[in-house]
Amino acid sequence: MKLAKVVVENFRGYRDPTELNIGTLTSVIGCNDVGKSSLLEALAIFFETDGFKIDSQDLNVERRGELCTISCTFSHLPTQLVLDAQANTALATEYLLDSDGLLTIVKRYECSSKVKCNVFARAMHPTAVPVNELLLLKNAQLKVIVKDNGIAVGGTGGAASNVALREAIRQSVSDLNLQEQFIPLSSEDGKRIWDVLQGYMPTFALFRSDRPSKDDDPEVSDPMKVAIQEALKTVEPKLEEIREEVKRRAIEVATRTLEKLREMDSSLANQLHPTFKAEPKFDGFKLSLTGDDDIPINKRGSGVRRLILLNFFRAEVERKREEAGTQNVIYAIEEPETSLHPDKQALLIDALMALSDAPHTQILLTTHSPGLAARLPAESIRFVSRSTTNHPFVKEGPDVLQDVASALGVTPDPRPRPKVLLFVEGPHDVVFLQHVCRLLRQNDPTVICIETDMRVAVVIVGGGNLLHWVNKQYLQRLECKEVHVYDRDDAVNPKYQPYVNELNIRAPDVWATLTTKRELENYLHPHAVNSALGISVAFTDDCDVPQIVANALGCKESKAKKRLNDEAANLMTLAELQQQDPNGEIKNWFAQVALRAA
Repeated sequence: MKLAKVVVENFRGYRDPTELNIGTLTSVIGCNDVGKSSLLEALAIFFETDGFKIDSQDLNVERRGELCTISCTFSHLPTQLVLDAQANTALATEYLLDSDGLLTIVKRYECSSKVKCNVFARAMHPTAVPVNELLLLKNAQLKVIVKDNGIAVGGTGGAASNVALREAIRQSVSDLNLQEQFIPLSSEDGKRIWDVLQGYMPTFALFRSDRPSKDDDPEVSDPMKVAIQEALKTVEPKLEEIREEVKRRAIEVATRTLEKLREMDSSLANQLHPTFKAEPKFDGFKLSLTGDDDIPINKRGSGVRRLILLNFFRAEVERKREEAGTQNVIYAIEEPETSLHPDKQALLIDALMALSDAPHTQILLTTHSPGLAARLPAESIRFVSRSTTNHPFVKEGPDVLQDVASALGVTPDPRPRPKVLLFVEGPHDVVFLQHVCRLLRQNDPTVICIETDMRVAVVIVGGGNLLHWVNKQYLQRLECKEVHVYDRDDAVNPKYQPYVNELNIRAPDVWATLTTKRELENYLHPHAVNSALGISVAFTDDCDVPQIVANALGCKESKAKKRLNDEAANLMTLAELQQQDPNGEIKNWFAQVALRAA
């Protein structure tokens, strides 16, 4: 299961229901003390993460005495739930899905002297009698309904199966009258379903911004202890031989001692026997990480300690996930930029974005750093701010980017005013064009360099990160000349064709074109793709290359697209480029840029 959304109500500063949509990578951005950490800690409480429990102080001060609610919505649901040997069911069968076909679990907390949590599924559930409370009924009660209404029961297990009984009762009712309901998951089969569902829940782990970074931090010591335990397991046969030898020699010493004692006091000696109180243990090993100069972690700089600790955190989460047998993991990281140099921040955010592309992985982070926020994908951004009544709220979507840029002070790249703007669809297109530009300049230095020539600025039309968006808003106001290169995609109905036609009306200051091949990745040579990525694929001008490569690598299409443009394009030779583009289509794009930059 994957987390799709969390809603909090009456939790700390969040008085009213507040929704945070969750993606593969979710960036919660806002100023200090606005409520970013509260959202992450609400999730830690929901998932019952070690070290996080709700108490009366977590209630909103304006609504003390009321219930606190944290609800999570999940996608990628199990198709079948096994309740016991003869009771297999599904969430849809039990009408436990919401109006969007997703699973929404609501936890209501009574925060009095003793915290009590009640669990519900918010679902489109039958309200007609007698099908409105079937999950709360025992087998005998279900049988009474069947008998009183003359209902025939089929299915696996027959009348002995609650699942079969509920299904038969529902089928006997012509109008279930489905309405949104809160279905208790605290008794009978409702509880059994909840118990099973918890095995499918993602592993949630929160790395806090104010955590210590010392050698004895549990997140450091625990993985090291595990490493020692795993190593001991591999030599267990040898250790057993050592134990037996130690026992034998120790007993020999004890026996000789008793023999000497018997010479002086036989009655006392006869009362004593050599016995091991416990098995010999090999747990005295201690492991730490030191540098080349034997400098331990706690003597390194704070940024290095935090970077090491963050990766210990990742390793420990992976171990716990494997032990629990869960498929998905959510890494929640508060202010990952803390104590890190800007260069390390860039490396870290790149690593986190790459990690979010891994299967079964979601990344949730908070930040108020302009440098880090500027590198985040625009679609990942959620902006937390306060209303005029000082209540926090969450905004998302393209309209929120201006708020983020203004709040954090994200500004355009400080470069001279360009003469021509090169518009492309996404950040991967920029990387591809930079690589092929370098190739073309090997044979023809007059090809304009889009990386270093200050007369040229590249503008990303869709996607990209916050900085790309800021640059786009800034550059479009400069009234520069323009070159547009967009993917053809569909050979029959290219979606950008009307846009290109409209742009070319403004010639010669504007020139726009579609690729003759499906997309930029089709200009990569198969040999470069296979060599760089260690696969064996073939493709034509009209194939969906990123999808083909994603299937070969067993990864998401977004990750395949990134690797194609980062690695395969970098490995391609000039001869391979010319073979893939014999008519010099790409070189003409750069010529159009140079013409308008002159």
